[in-house]
Amino acid sequence: MLTYDFEQSLGYWVCSTSHAIRKSLDAKLVQDGITFRQWEVLAMISMHGEQTQRQLGDRMGIEAPTLAGILDRMERDGILERVPCSEDRRCKRILATDKAELLWERGVQCARETREQAAVGLTEEELALFKELCGKIRHNLNGDKEALVATGSCSETSSS
Repeated sequence: MLTYDFEQSLGYWVCSTSHAIRKSLDAKLVQDGITFRQWEVLAMISMHGEQTQRQLGDRMGIEAPTLAGILDRMERDGILERVPCSEDRRCKRILATDKAELLWERGVQCARETREQAAVGLTEEELALFKELCGKIRHNLNGDKEALVATGSCSETSSS
């Protein structure tokens, strides 16, 4: 019999909660013709600005071929463009277009609605504590790895 003490598993709590939030947000985003993964690409651009395809994949935690498919569709739909890096033409930098701006505004509205729904019954103090605890867990597991991703340069090769 397969057994595991899920009630004691931080991973299970976080993953099942993340899944519920993602499912709720995705249901809202799909009405505007954008997927959760496409929204995530725009969120990474919003948070970190123009970046290489490799940096984007590292930040999103997905493999290059999966990301390439997402970016292909977004480029086809005029949401972003991939431009060669001046130092290494094999490396592609990801830029949001004007069309992305329109999708982003609607996506932000969907994210706020999802956040409000998820936070029903939680106090500001509880939300602040939750954020602090999640940060500590990420730090315990990642250490300074996130800082390394943020400092990547165009000289990294990219899968296009």
